[in-house]
Order: sequence, then C-alpha cells, then structure tokens
Amino acid sequence: QVQLVESGGGSVQAGGSLRLSCRMISVFYSTYSMGWFRQAPGKEREGVACLAATGTETYIESVKGRFTISTDTAKNILYLQMNSLRSEDTADYYCAVDPQTWCTLDAGRYHNWGQGTRVTVSS
Repeated sequence: QVQLVESGGGSVQAGGSLRLSCRMISVFYSTYSMGWFRQAPGKEREGVACLAATGTETYIESVKGRFTISTDTAKNILYLQMNSLRSEDTADYYCAVDPQTWCTLDAGRYHNWGQGTRVTVSS
C-alpha cells in the first residue's frame, strides 16, 4: 500500500528557502509519476511541480527557476527545493504519486496523497 509522509514545512521570510521532503513507501520509480501540489486558504489545490518516471520535470510558470523537484531513490524520498520564496507561495503543500509514467499537474489524476506540510512566507 502506497504511503506518503511530508515534512520540512515552516515559516520563512520572503527571499528565503525551504526544502520539503516526502517519504514514499511502496512506490516504484520506474512506473510512477510524482508531484508536489499546494493549496492556499480559500483556493483550489494546484500543481506546483511533477516528475515523470522518465525523469522529465514540469513546473507551473510561477515557480520556474525557483523550485526544483528531485528524488533520492536510495532513501525513497521526493524533494521540493524552494528558493526565493514569496508571500504568494504560502500554502499547505502535498506530495502525490500516480501509477503512470508521464506526469501532470492536474491534481484530479492523483489518488495517493500525503497529509500535507504548511509553508508560511512572510514579507
């Protein structure tokens, strides 16, 4: 059974950095795509970054050049490195995986989710 556990959220000032981690259990890298999503208060959940099984990365425009998605296959961890954080990045962040090799930022396709970790960026 797939299990995902996020960590690494916190409070940071604008311009700062955080690295989110998602510990993955029973996820097979060769057949799963992985993603990071966020949900700000009063807003819908949006895809931030995803990583296809082929290694292709996809980002929403607002985080390109600031966020990086990656994995440590030895530790079974999915990361989201977030640099140059802005107040509009404040949200609950979730990792998700899907048994498809190609990735999408459409949250509706993912059925395996972590519990979320909160990121607060103050200006």
